[in-house]
Amino acid sequence: MLLAVDIGNTNITFGVFNKEDELIASFRLTTKMQRTSDEYGIAIIAMLKEKGIMRDMIDDVMISSVVPGIMHSFTSGIIKYIGKAPYTVGVGTKTGLKLPVVNPAEMGADRIVDAVAGYDLFGGPVLVLDFGTATTYDLITADGSFTAGITSPGIRISANALWNEAAKLPEIEIKKPDSILAKNTVTSMQAGLVYGYIGQVEYIIKKVIEETGYTDLKVVATGGLGRIIAGETDMIDVYDPDLTLKGIMLTYKKQKRQ
Repeated sequence: MLLAVDIGNTNITFGVFNKEDELIASFRLTTKMQRTSDEYGIAIIAMLKEKGIMRDMIDDVMISSVVPGIMHSFTSGIIKYIGKAPYTVGVGTKTGLKLPVVNPAEMGADRIVDAVAGYDLFGGPVLVLDFGTATTYDLITADGSFTAGITSPGIRISANALWNEAAKLPEIEIKKPDSILAKNTVTSMQAGLVYGYIGQVEYIIKKVIEETGYTDLKVVATGGLGRIIAGETDMIDVYDPDLTLKGIMLTYKKQKRQ
């Protein structure tokens, strides 16, 4: 089995894939809590066990991380408690994609594995959206070239800015209200955040199609709050909450242990 790990700015997401490349279990830890290697290792072992998976059932580990500050403790925990030296996605990782205009050293590992999953699963041209701490839009062409990337503040960042910078605005649940014609403070904030974000997403997708001429562009989305947006626009063709984990698995299959 493969333990795929996506270390994001908010959460660490784990996925276990069986020999048939099926995702059979997933779980999460918060990223922002400081942990020692032992704390990481014990937590991972406990959550695997809760899913009925013993440590000796894990054949390999692959990590995609955008948080370098925790990598030493995290990888040490994996080595000590799983007994495997993990792969990490980065410069030199085989992806099967061409990166003609992107400096691989500057490209987030999450965007790399999202692009791999988008292209391998849906072909190109494909636009992969990831609704994470930031929202990213990555364009991969029919020949597998990563040609453009767009980054905007995530919907939660926008929400935090709204209630942190305006003294009288409360912290709210991020959800779409029944109508954009809000009648109170909470629903007015929800309307501005969600309907406004839907508008941003649709406009960016339309501009990508306009500038590329890709009328056959496939639009694939992932990321926690992406479910809210994807369900409200017909410009997103597929929403897959596990796309990043699948991208890690597909990237792993392209590597060869020495």
